[in-house]
Amino acid sequence: MSAIWVEITATKGSAPRDAGTVMKVTAEGTEGTIGGGALEHRAIARAQALLASGGLEEQLTIPLGPGLGQCCGGAVTLRFTREERPILKPKSPSFHAPDLGLALPLWLWGAGHVGRAVVEAAPAHAFDITWVDDAAARFPSAVPDHVTDIVARDMPLLAARAPLRAHHLILTYAHDIDLALCASLLRRGAASVGLIGSDTKWARFQRRLRGLGLDPSPIICPIGDKRLGKAPAQIARGTLAALLELTQTKATG
Repeated sequence: MSAIWVEITATKGSAPRDAGTVMKVTAEGTEGTIGGGALEHRAIARAQALLASGGLEEQLTIPLGPGLGQCCGGAVTLRFTREERPILKPKSPSFHAPDLGLALPLWLWGAGHVGRAVVEAAPAHAFDITWVDDAAARFPSAVPDHVTDIVARDMPLLAARAPLRAHHLILTYAHDIDLALCASLLRRGAASVGLIGSDTKWARFQRRLRGLGLDPSPIICPIGDKRLGKAPAQIARGTLAALLELTQTKATG
């Protein structure tokens, strides 16, 4: 089966993944991730075009700026190669959550790689998950019983009606949607709000939220634990651990 391998060969400034990260693209789908939402969508589209045209190799440098609806401010260089070789999948780190006696209400905004990793890592006894995206096709074919999946064309509008006691993780494919969700949840109120992103993205979001007359300090960004790495499973593990620690601290404080 023909496949195009997409590899990050260089990064400049803030980038979702490091050089050496690879993703496999075939006519049927993808395997692995280079991260970045809109960046990955563009890379997949280019790889599929190479598959269709019979192209063998190409290199492309993509700025992570307004053209992609992102504000990381960096750039990523990608190499596209038609090649047959096995992908090296990192093992998903184990995650052990204590039984707090009551599952935390957790709303996930975005059904991309990190959203899927969070759902996979979150034990049913610890989290009651509401999973939201604006396209049904982004959800996996099978969703766990403790997860309620919702397709919402206007996610910020739904966020404005979310339960006040819910925790939120914003993980969508587009920075403009992320920003609108942040604003909506700040106005609505929440138990906690976490946002995926770089330090650069968060600095720009803070300025924009303040420009809207909102205090961004309740939002946690970046999420995860940098020591664990940038892979979706690593981000998920660090984020869930931090969320449980935050909850336990509030309960005993």
